[in-house]
Amino acid sequence: MFRRAFWFTTGAAAGVWATNKVHQKLRKLQPDSLAAQAADKAVETGHRLRQFALDVRAGMADREEQLHDALGLAEPTEVRELPAPRRAVPHLPYRTTRTPGLTGPTGNEDH
Repeated sequence: MFRRAFWFTTGAAAGVWATNKVHQKLRKLQPDSLAAQAADKAVETGHRLRQFALDVRAGMADREEQLHDALGLAEPTEVRELPAPRRAVPHLPYRTTRTPGLTGPTGNEDH
């Protein structure tokens, strides 16, 4: 009698465990979850690329210092940084109205 109760309880526990695992896997494979996982991977990849770029820049600075020492060149006094990124200029529509007293659409007589 105790054997039957033991195996019944073991089977029920295994069934509950397997059902939970299947539901977890199904939740992971839903479109919302997949999109979130992809976004997390993209952010992680961006962080890794940025860290790689910083490591390369530090290595370049170290190597440049080694070359300056080996060649007997003076140290540069300041470190050049990259310029700020340019911002897009908003597109201005072509002016079709004419200002009184001016010739041509732009008011310039040479064109």
